Amino acid sequence: MKLLKQVFLTGLFTLLTVGICFSQVYRIGSINPLTGKLSTHGIEIDQGIQVAVEEFNRDEKVNSLGLRVELFRRDDRSNPDVAINQAEQLISVEKVVALVGGYVDSLVGPISTVASKRGIPYVASASLQSNVVEGRGIFFSRISCMDGLIIPVRDFLISEIKPSRVAIIYAATPGATEFSEKLKKELEKAGISVPIFEKVRPGSPDFSPVILKCRQKKVDFIVAAVFFADHLVFVRQLQNFSGPVKGYLGPWGVAYPSFIKEMGSSSNGLFGLSAWAPDFTYPGTEEMSDRFVRLYTEMFKTTPTTTAMHGYASAKVVLTALEKLVSSGEKVTGETLARAIRGIDITLPIGPVAFDEKGNPLRYRQMVVQIQNEKMIVVYPHDRATGKIIYPVAY
Repeated sequence: MKLLKQVFLTGLFTLLTVGICFSQVYRIGSINPLTGKLSTHGIEIDQGIQVAVEEFNRDEKVNSLGLRVELFRRDDRSNPDVAINQAEQLISVEKVVALVGGYVDSLVGPISTVASKRGIPYVASASLQSNVVEGRGIFFSRISCMDGLIIPVRDFLISEIKPSRVAIIYAATPGATEFSEKLKKELEKAGISVPIFEKVRPGSPDFSPVILKCRQKKVDFIVAAVFFADHLVFVRQLQNFSGPVKGYLGPWGVAYPSFIKEMGSSSNGLFGLSAWAPDFTYPGTEEMSDRFVRLYTEMFKTTPTTTAMHGYASAKVVLTALEKLVSSGEKVTGETLARAIRGIDITLPIGPVAFDEKGNPLRYRQMVVQIQNEKMIVVYPHDRATGKIIYPVAY
């Protein structure tokens, strides 16, 4: 009996030792604005990434490969200089094999520059500006892009709303400016007048001068490329003015549970964009989406947003590529992992994910949602719709 026990313990020790010796542990760095003015969405992205890594490390197939990932999380404090320093530290000191995360291109751009120079793949969670992908080679890819917002808004307005005169109000930021300029061009090409095209300062306390201009020009639809806090002010003031405006769309900042909670019934009728929510996931990904929601809720005691899903998607791309490399027996280097990422073609709750030669997502499209009865309802495109458009909306 004593001998059997000794043999068992020796065998157990051997198994554990073999497991440790053959385990392949890789480090991934995540850089997001966890503090500062961009922290609300930065935290959501960071949490989505954590869920992806936790899910990966729990996976039996991954475990059978002796594969594990360690996540090194860093706060860029909503500051580009800090983002650069964090990227350098993760690559030089922590020896990460890839970087993920990033919210807005003022932070993504500097991180991507460092990663490309150092030969480390970086998959950005939330990046839009067209020029960010230039000169990055194979080392930069991103989950989102500007066309994924402009195309659904353009098609929705042209085919469904058919407005006569549209006002485009946009924040004085590079991303909002690019979105607005491109949308204006597309609408005018389709014969839709854009009599008001006005830049505003983020955080403005008063939008009444712009609203008065909309009344004077008999604008019937407003596209407001501004941020969460700006929408709160803009919509409340708009609802105090009687006039010809029949619809309002915010490409970002509107389609969030926090916005609906803040505005209550006053949010009803507003249009926004979303790539995913717990109530609407890409067809065929229901099980994956439910698993994500359960694990996210388990870890953070709250419901995930579309921004959190962008973080999850960026990490899933890196983890999927890493698993394929390890399974094939190919050595994991910055270049081999970057090429594996560029070769990815998977379907996630956010939709199909694959990249072009510059690292842009080939099939990224957001959906137009409308808030009805204080819930987000997909109204466009038709094949993803969960309800019908209510239009015009009385303000």
